[in-house]
Amino acid sequence: MLEVKNLQVVYSNGNEALKSISLSAKRGEIIAVIGRSGAGKSTLLRCINGLQTATSGEIILDNENITHMSQQQLRLTRRHIGFIWQEYNLIERLPAMTNVLIGRLGYNPGFGSLLGYFDRSHREIALQSLERVHMLHRANFRADRLSGGEKQRVSIARAISQNPKILLADEPVASLDPELSVQVMADLARVAREVEVLTLINIHDVELAKKYADRLIGIAQGVIVYDGKPETLDSHTMNRIYRFDKDQNAGSSMSPENNALLGSPAVVA
Repeated sequence: MLEVKNLQVVYSNGNEALKSISLSAKRGEIIAVIGRSGAGKSTLLRCINGLQTATSGEIILDNENITHMSQQQLRLTRRHIGFIWQEYNLIERLPAMTNVLIGRLGYNPGFGSLLGYFDRSHREIALQSLERVHMLHRANFRADRLSGGEKQRVSIARAISQNPKILLADEPVASLDPELSVQVMADLARVAREVEVLTLINIHDVELAKKYADRLIGIAQGVIVYDGKPETLDSHTMNRIYRFDKDQNAGSSMSPENNALLGSPAVVA
C-alpha cells in the first residue's frame, strides 16, 4: 500500500534531513516513528503528505507516485491522506462539527465549499466521525471552548472524515498531559483499527509507542536504524536510535537526562 524508496531530503543550507529512507507498509498497520528531535521524523511525514519536496527517491501510495505529482494531482491525493497536527490546527471560532466538515472539502467541489455548505451525506460522515472519538455531545461547541484532549479528538475525527487511505499523526499528544496522552492515543489506535487505515505516528513517548503501535520505526540522523515489533526493542537499539554524535559531545559532560536516555529502553524521549 505504501512504498518509500531511497527517500532523501537535502535543504538549501546543505543539511540532510533524510539521507536514505526505505520502508513498506500495508493497510491497517499502526506504525510509530521514534527518534530524537531533528532525526527526520516530521520530514518523513511531510514528504508522504506532499508538503515537503523530496530531493530524490520515491513515495508510492496505492500505485500512485506522490513524488512525481503536479500540484493539482497532489491536491486530489491529499483528500485521501489524513493529517493530525500537534497543535490541533482547528479554527477556534467554529464549532467542532464545522471543523470536522473541513475534512470533507476535497469531496465538496464548487460553490458549496466556498459558501461552507455541506449536504446531508457530508454531515452524516462528520457526525459519525465525531461519534467514533466520543465527541458527538460536543458537536456544536466552539473549538475554543474545548479542552486540549477534546480538540485533538476533533482533529482525529476531521482526519477520519476524509475516508483516508493513510493517516499521519505528527506528535499528536505532545501538547497534552500524561493522562490525556494515554486517552488520546488509545482513541487514535482504536479508531485506526476500526476503519483499518494505515497509520504512521511520529511520537517522542517511547512507552506509548510500544503500547499502541503494531510496529516501531526508529530513525537516527536521517536513516532507519530499527524496524520491528515493539517487544523486540532493546536497550542497545535504543542507544542507536537516541545516540549522540561523538564530535558534538567531545569535551563536554552529558546531562543526567541524556545519560538516562542512553541507558534505559524505558525512557520517554
